[in-house]
Amino acid sequence: MNSLLAAFGLVLVLEGILPFLSPRLWRDAFRKMLELSDGQLRFMGLFSMLAGLGIVLIAR
Repeated sequence: MNSLLAAFGLVLVLEGILPFLSPRLWRDAFRKMLELSDGQLRFMGLFSMLAGLGIVLIAR
């Protein structure tokens, strides 16, 4: 359970870096994501999950 909480905390830290360092770039990227179709967003989500799973498996 501690590892899960640590991983969740790390995700929040990593996701907060771009809006903290460059809010304008983050806002532009977010606008572009809003224009994507549902299928494109699902593909990005699937790719992100698989990449994360791969990283977790390599790290173990």
